[in-house]
Amino acid sequence: MNTPDADDILALDPEGRPITAATCASCEHVALRAAQGCVPGRSCMRDVYARRIDRFFRSHRELANSHLQDPYFEVRAIAARYADLFHLTPLLDDPDETVRLQVALRVPQRLLRRLRDDPHREVRIRVAQRIEGSDLALLIRDPDYHVRSIVARRLPEALLPLLMHDPDLQVRMEVARRLAMPALWRLVEDAAPEVRRIAAVRLPAPLLDALVADRDWTVRWEAAGRAVGAALQRLLGDAEPEVRERAAERRRALEPSHG
Repeated sequence: MNTPDADDILALDPEGRPITAATCASCEHVALRAAQGCVPGRSCMRDVYARRIDRFFRSHRELANSHLQDPYFEVRAIAARYADLFHLTPLLDDPDETVRLQVALRVPQRLLRRLRDDPHREVRIRVAQRIEGSDLALLIRDPDYHVRSIVARRLPEALLPLLMHDPDLQVRMEVARRLAMPALWRLVEDAAPEVRRIAAVRLPAPLLDALVADRDWTVRWEAAGRAVGAALQRLLGDAEPEVRERAAERRRALEPSHG
């Protein structure tokens, strides 16, 4: 009965039993089988393999609404991709995170709020990627760093200082890439050289003096590529040859003959 697809994975039902003629005969969509509307081993909503379930609903979107309560979570999740939006509300409380993740990708903003505190990080990540306005700001205290990193990429600039002291490096780096002056200036004191390097790239050149004596040579190297005046002069005498070389290149670029 199996007609394996390109993945050559045996067609099994969610209980691990092979899909046979008897399986098809007991399926509510048996009429589609005769018309080649489903093909065991390739397009079948009773298969355990998600790709085959997806092929079925892609071809029969009109059946998705009626399978949102299916016992098998993959069927519910994939049906949620194709179902009408106004049928998705009950799935906000689905016991499986795979289903809630699919719902988070589709429901309107007013329903998306209900998933802000979902227990599963992958669901909250999708929420952070979509949610807008003040609802996004509420995710600043999310326990997962990835969620907060997405918030830092999308948060209105005026609210970014709220994440300046986040405990996670990746979040603070995202903040450093977007933070405006004068708040950006405060990042020269960040504990991580990765954050201070970004500050060295973005600070106005006249303010780089604060980084010419940075304890990390890579931060000084970034500063040397943009420094002017007294800051540049100090970097020309830096203890690290790479920094001195970078500062010398910067001085040559600033000379009138290079202007």
